[in-house]
Amino acid sequence: MTTHTRLTFHGPLSAERATAIVERLAANRPRTVLDIGCGWGELLLRVLEGAPEARGTGIDIDETDLARGRRSAEERGLAGRVAFLAESARDTGRGPADLVLCLGASQALSDADCPTAEALHSLRRLVSDGGRVLLGEGFWERPPTETELAGMWPGARADDHLSLAELLDLAVAAGFRPEWTETATLPEWEHFESGYQADQEVWLAAHPDATEVRDRLDRHRAQWMSYRGVLGMAYLTLVPVQH
Repeated sequence: MTTHTRLTFHGPLSAERATAIVERLAANRPRTVLDIGCGWGELLLRVLEGAPEARGTGIDIDETDLARGRRSAEERGLAGRVAFLAESARDTGRGPADLVLCLGASQALSDADCPTAEALHSLRRLVSDGGRVLLGEGFWERPPTETELAGMWPGARADDHLSLAELLDLAVAAGFRPEWTETATLPEWEHFESGYQADQEVWLAAHPDATEVRDRLDRHRAQWMSYRGVLGMAYLTLVPVQH
């Protein structure tokens, strides 16, 4: 069964927003780009297309996603400028880089229950002075109710995420200034969540006796309905304060 073929990005990110982000990041003329928890690295590849002098490294532990990234790089003539590596980001020595991407992957940098603060300190270490960090991080649009938390991921707690204001304060405390702050829209979330399951839903319609797949899809849909409009995604372009 194929999965995720409807998704361009592994997160609630539209093509229009991605284009604007890439233009802003490429204007800083990065020569080295590091993508933490890169998945198939679509934004990394778009940055390399927008910054022809740059070379990129994407690290992740999902071999299937990394293989997709390598195929995409080959198809776009970027294979000579990017490496997709199967390794942990924890305490990585891959930096410092002129641009560090970390989209929905702060947990790759920390074992903490709420990894944001520790991840931000790691990102400051991994970015060059004068460079940029693009952090994609979940936040609460509003405090979740106990009923909503009970329907989300297993063990969901109110302190799993911060508010947007608290997230920005943490970034400043970690040694950054926020150059640009933007958040995913509900249509971006709906495109992502629908696309995340679409291939499997179509397959299940033709294989209705696949109870394990059905249970998994129904469970995820119920979780989505519990955090829909409650869980947000912030895209923060951060400038490191020079030492």
